[in-house]
Amino acid sequence: MEKNIPVAIFEDNYLLRDGYYQLINGTPGFACVGAYDSAADLIFKIKRSEPEVILMDIDMPGMNGIEAVNIVKQNFPAIHIIMQTVFEDDDKIFQAIQAGAEGYILKKTPPAKMLEAITEVCAGGAPMTPGIAAKTLQLFRTGIKSLTNKKEEKLNERQKEILGCIVSGLSYKLIAEKLFISVDTVRYHVKNIYEILQVHSKYELINKQRK
Repeated sequence: MEKNIPVAIFEDNYLLRDGYYQLINGTPGFACVGAYDSAADLIFKIKRSEPEVILMDIDMPGMNGIEAVNIVKQNFPAIHIIMQTVFEDDDKIFQAIQAGAEGYILKKTPPAKMLEAITEVCAGGAPMTPGIAAKTLQLFRTGIKSLTNKKEEKLNERQKEILGCIVSGLSYKLIAEKLFISVDTVRYHVKNIYEILQVHSKYELINKQRK
């Protein structure tokens, strides 16, 4: 029997929240274990619902999504978090990644792609929509400096190539076929891209505090 992926939703817009709830509960292999309009009483809600994946709205009244991710990761490090937003905001993208989010998608993402992102993050991937990938490439092209000159802390040619494919709208499977690599290798590179961004995000925050 196929195991359902338990998903909790944090979204203050009722129509969106209900839409996500219906989508997740109406799809075999997924189960919505909680749908909340805010991050108030966050730890209690997580303990009660026991999700494996959280869809987290980045902008909510009271505690915002980035603050909520920090708390979730401190208390429940095994839970996977996918951030959702309306806008491709550079600062918020990197704050969310630094806080520990493993994926970042837009609210206009088609339902099938959203379910794919949930499955992907459970498989150890880091879901990234074409728009977010484009922003990532742009930020690297403008020359974000790393803390050191180690090669692993720079975006390599293969990672740029994969990001370019994501920008073009290719799935991980199609990217793997195009580049003659496995889907797991694609996941590995995307995960490393997120880790690189996390390093840069911390670096940027430290610099901002020093100014």
